[in-house]
Amino acid sequence: MAQEDKPVLPRMTAALPEELPRGAEIPKDLDPLADGILMRHQAEWLEDDSFLKLAEKGRRTGVTFAEALDHTLIAAAKKSAGGENCFYIGDTKDKGREFIGYVGHFARIVASELGTIEEFLFDDELKDGTIRKIPAFRICFASGCRVEALSSRPENIRGLQGTVCIDEAAFHRDVRAVLDSVNALLIWESKIRVISTHNGILSPFNELIREAKAKRTPFSLHFIPFQQAIENGLYKRVCLVKGKTWSAEAEAAWEIRIRASYGPRLAIMRQELDGIPAEAAGAALTRVQIESCMQSEIPIVRWSQDDDFKNLPEDIRKAAALEFCERDLAPLLAKLDPHRPHYFGEDFARSGDVTAIMPAVLERSLVRRVVFVVELRNIPFDQQREILFFIGDRLPRLSGGALDANGNGAYLAEKAVQRYGAERIVEVKASPAWYRINSTAYVEAFTDRTLILPRDEGVLQDHQALAYVNGVIRVPENHRFKGPDGFDRHGDTAIAGVLMWHASTLTPIAYGYMSAQDVTDDDQSIFETPGGGRSLW
Repeated sequence: MAQEDKPVLPRMTAALPEELPRGAEIPKDLDPLADGILMRHQAEWLEDDSFLKLAEKGRRTGVTFAEALDHTLIAAAKKSAGGENCFYIGDTKDKGREFIGYVGHFARIVASELGTIEEFLFDDELKDGTIRKIPAFRICFASGCRVEALSSRPENIRGLQGTVCIDEAAFHRDVRAVLDSVNALLIWESKIRVISTHNGILSPFNELIREAKAKRTPFSLHFIPFQQAIENGLYKRVCLVKGKTWSAEAEAAWEIRIRASYGPRLAIMRQELDGIPAEAAGAALTRVQIESCMQSEIPIVRWSQDDDFKNLPEDIRKAAALEFCERDLAPLLAKLDPHRPHYFGEDFARSGDVTAIMPAVLERSLVRRVVFVVELRNIPFDQQREILFFIGDRLPRLSGGALDANGNGAYLAEKAVQRYGAERIVEVKASPAWYRINSTAYVEAFTDRTLILPRDEGVLQDHQALAYVNGVIRVPENHRFKGPDGFDRHGDTAIAGVLMWHASTLTPIAYGYMSAQDVTDDDQSIFETPGGGRSLW
């Protein structure tokens, strides 16, 4: 018998009855590929062909259903067309039975095969070399491939080869060990899918999510909370299965009933439904973490004006801004390494808080070192633009910038795009979804020590303001505090830092450039008054 024909796993000859429970019942004639059946997030999950795929989801949002369909399509295909064995690893026996029931349904409807569901015993080799036998389920296809649902959590699955799905990963005893076991599948270009709701902020699954958001692992991320599933038609599918008539009123009452079932346990409800890990509250960074990434020699440059300054003639305001730039910024910019790419983030404020501009260099070690920080308090729009352009024009190899485009910040962000191009500048109207990815990556940099900030009390306070707000790391909306100078702050340099980090993760566009030192007399100064021919103001 050829090796390919040998059963890879030992079998127990006992076919399961046809009435094998499928868990959530579905109509016998339901075609998952028919128009309007798959929800948008299910279709996006199937369309994502990444080798490593990760779903952070709410309960019963249909991701496992979609994965069962994908397993069916993969296993039903001929090996010459990319077909291969598929393995589902759930956290309970019932999950395995439900999954293999879905596959059996899809095999009949989609692949036109009447797959026989078999129960067998999987030999799980423990670390001490002993073998334990765990029940599992299998469907074999005419293609020669099979789908197996391991109904318990194996400790050693290194012998498998094919697409692997680890479901409810947060509830496995050691999801890291399971992932380590299956990572070798990537050598032969097999694929790994990890799906789960949350199980606390300190769970290995949440650590995996954080690492993926920080791009420390190459997982493709899908965030599917309960509310998104509802918007994508979850209740309509419930009505389809239960034979009910959908209405907006019935959908609203259905959601209220589900959420109310958790009673006062709001943290558990948010974890189960909204993808917010429990205990995700409080400060995101400790003082020790922040100070460990600070160095004393990085300058902080501050410039403020009183309320009368905005009413001065334009030429006087412009001259004052030029004097500030030439005196305080030009010497710092002249010292920067002309061979390394530079990035910046900018958090805008017109009055009350400060505008924070944070340029950074990407070092060969991939550390983002902030080269200086500019804080502007009560500075008119035009002068903020002039100062930003003075910095941007002189940053060596300017490879990206991200600017706060909320409210009044939209003006300066738009001007920056017009000057430096949409390929390098991002206008950010930060949403919870944006913070979910980017602030997580920024906070992870403090753990990795891949970020260096100036050692400054105001910068420290700003970063201490980063907190979990409904599971998302950000500065709370109405959070204000007095800085070391006695004026209000709103975590301004921390927000600028997140924006800078985001800009540094974008694909840079390389251009030829002319340094400030190379500007000839024929080039117009950026501070020349209108009528000077090529003035950029």
